[in-house]
Amino acid sequence: MIIYHLLAQTVWESLPLHAPYAADTLATEGFIHLTREPERLLLVANAFYRALPGDFVVLAVETERVTAEIRWEPADGDLFPHIYGPLNRDAVHAVYPFPRAADGTFLPPKLSDEV
Repeated sequence: MIIYHLLAQTVWESLPLHAPYAADTLATEGFIHLTREPERLLLVANAFYRALPGDFVVLAVETERVTAEIRWEPADGDLFPHIYGPLNRDAVHAVYPFPRAADGTFLPPKLSDEV
């Protein structure tokens, strides 16, 4: 199964090639936020990241390859995958650009996740 995580492109590109990824929320909340529904990415991005400058990317993550614990937990009337530990890079199936309009509004990313 593929789940998705969004982050600043500079953060992703600054990681050493084989280093695991640890989102800021891993330190502050104890887990990394993800979603199963790509539509949710657009809602979250425009609600919380629209005013932030820079480019963003979407990580497509294969749940079967994640070495840390994944818990499906309720939020906003739905279940969301949370990774309780760093994300091992070999679980990242693909990295997609998250396009934006001139005013900073995020546009639907083109995701192609045949696994």
